[in-house]
Amino acid sequence: METVNQLFCKKRINWPLAYQTLVATGQFRILKVPLGFIKILQWVFAIFAFATCGSYSGMFRMSVECKNRSESNLNIKVEFEYPFRLHQVYFDAPTCKEREERLFLVGDYSSSAEFFVTIGVFAFLYSMAALAIYIFFFEKYRENNKGPLIDFGVTCVFTFMWLVSSAAWAKGLSDVKTATDPERVLSVMPACDTEGSHCREVHDPVMSGLNTSVVFGFLNLILWAGNLWFVFKETGIIAPFMRPPPAQEKQPAPESFGQQQGGYSQEDPYASSQGGYQPEYSQQGGGYNQDVNQAASPGEWRMAVVLGKVVPEAFP
Repeated sequence: METVNQLFCKKRINWPLAYQTLVATGQFRILKVPLGFIKILQWVFAIFAFATCGSYSGMFRMSVECKNRSESNLNIKVEFEYPFRLHQVYFDAPTCKEREERLFLVGDYSSSAEFFVTIGVFAFLYSMAALAIYIFFFEKYRENNKGPLIDFGVTCVFTFMWLVSSAAWAKGLSDVKTATDPERVLSVMPACDTEGSHCREVHDPVMSGLNTSVVFGFLNLILWAGNLWFVFKETGIIAPFMRPPPAQEKQPAPESFGQQQGGYSQEDPYASSQGGYQPEYSQQGGGYNQDVNQAASPGEWRMAVVLGKVVPEAFP
């Protein structure tokens, strides 16, 4: 009888072979073009955006020194975190009157923070799904042009959402900084108005992580807006406008003047049918039929034919 381990070994998946098959069926070249490469950046930047905001926790400390030292509290620690429902954050502060008073921070900024994180999470999930489709189902993605059109519509929506969420969270972060400012909190504590008491801030909250989240939010906006063009090109809507103009037919070159089957002949300008002087070169017994190469006697004129023209030449 086979043991459980033997059965497990028989059904064990050959992961190296599965990985090779996965790589062989994928079109990873798409990651080298802007359409796929920008999608990787969107996936990474979305992680940084919602992680830096959603995982934040901060604190600040204050000190209240009363006239009666026994009533003082030199280490008042106030902690707050995402989603920044500050109206639920409280701390016990001395009143310099033999008792302590529970005070709450002011403000609820959870709506802008949660909206920003939600957009980041959905952008991360969509980017990951789009990458999988690009790599393994790119042919079906371009089939009937439905995939690029859906992708373009979703990209437009996320571009707008990143704009709204980043702007809202930037304003919310500004309000969070104001509400957690130790000096502002000390200004509303009754003990600080008591004669002989001394109030001061010990430690300010560190907001660098939240500042980074706002930066990544606007970087995501730039990435998604820039990717609109590359996704739009895949839809084929612009294809008819990007076709090159039809090639113009070349005009036939003019025929060579007087060129016939490799020879060169020049028409005699005097041989037109419109009249004029046409010398007869074939006259018998005349002086016009003399050979050009024959020597002429002194004082005698001979007619030389040069390039079809009759030129009189005088010889001594």
